[in-house]
Amino acid sequence: MHAHRKTALGGAVVVALAATVLAGCERGASTGAAPWSPGPAKTGCPAVLARARAAVVRAEQPHTVWDGPTSGPRAVFGKRLVYVAQTMTNPGVAGAAQGVRQAAKTLGWSVRVIDGQGTPAGIQAAFSQAIALRPAGIVIGGFDPRLTSRQVATANAAHLPLVGWHAVDAPGPSKDPDLFSNITTNVQDVAKISADWIITRSRGHAGVVVFTDASIPFARNKSELIKKQLATCSGVQLLEEENIPLPDTSSRTPQEVSALLSRFGDRWTHSVAINDVYFADAAPALRAAGRKGGGAPFNIGAGDGDPSAFQRINSRQFQAATVPEPFSQQGWQILDEFNRAFSGRPASGYVAPVHIATAGNSRGATTWDPSGYRAAYRKIWGR
Repeated sequence: MHAHRKTALGGAVVVALAATVLAGCERGASTGAAPWSPGPAKTGCPAVLARARAAVVRAEQPHTVWDGPTSGPRAVFGKRLVYVAQTMTNPGVAGAAQGVRQAAKTLGWSVRVIDGQGTPAGIQAAFSQAIALRPAGIVIGGFDPRLTSRQVATANAAHLPLVGWHAVDAPGPSKDPDLFSNITTNVQDVAKISADWIITRSRGHAGVVVFTDASIPFARNKSELIKKQLATCSGVQLLEEENIPLPDTSSRTPQEVSALLSRFGDRWTHSVAINDVYFADAAPALRAAGRKGGGAPFNIGAGDGDPSAFQRINSRQFQAATVPEPFSQQGWQILDEFNRAFSGRPASGYVAPVHIATAGNSRGATTWDPSGYRAAYRKIWGR
């Protein structure tokens, strides 16, 4: 797997590696969607479409008003943190780390980043090194804590606060593994809004391909949620679900896309993937087939929103939208959660709302960075 292939799904590439270590990697092709047939005439779904359109309009707004915490403990003094990164070649991990560094400078704390190099052995070694440094807290940056269960147990025994970024499926505090908090958007919300975008974009009449990685439980759950939401509209047909493991996207996606084009032709109008990386690898096959970058199939990534995805969206090259994570804001939130832990206060419980980035609302940006959070956290911390 090339280094740039490690840029997918926040920590999910390492989760995929973990799945290989723990249970073996499922490397199927299509995963269970029934063959498409014309069936009865599409009837659309007026009520569902109206609800979906309202949700999409909200999600495409710029989020200029901060909706996160406005109160909390004042900044404690002089803490040292270690950010254990899945791999700093992952733009999500790196973006969150940059936010952590910015917030630490505001707080007057120090942060050291240790790169796990994208392998289980490297991440375990990085976590062990972090513990040996005896910091005040450790960030689990984009990897599954099951990979480092021994190190997590050691940190817990030493009462060392752990805050995750995309470490477990759900946002907020976690008991198993024991994390003070986990910072991520809500997968149910991400899945739902990506499906709603297709329903809205197609006016309730679409032929959809879903790209997923069935070897990763988190990714498989996300694609199941997407399919469930698509099924609420009777005019939307699931043409196929393509199971392509994330480490194999560069080698397998182009040939699978060519096969899909041959099989479905113009009936394939929209796609949704559990991560933007699939569309980077789909582009050559779509281009070779004579498809236009701004035409069908219209593609949305249900995850991450790395800079290359924004570039494809802004240049209208085979990706129309993404549901991005606010990497920098999440980095600042990580520091706020640690400050609450050090102050004996509970986690904030804040979860960033979903956002849909398009060429129309991104204004040329290459990341999603909502407004207001820096000023809000500075006010909370007294900085």
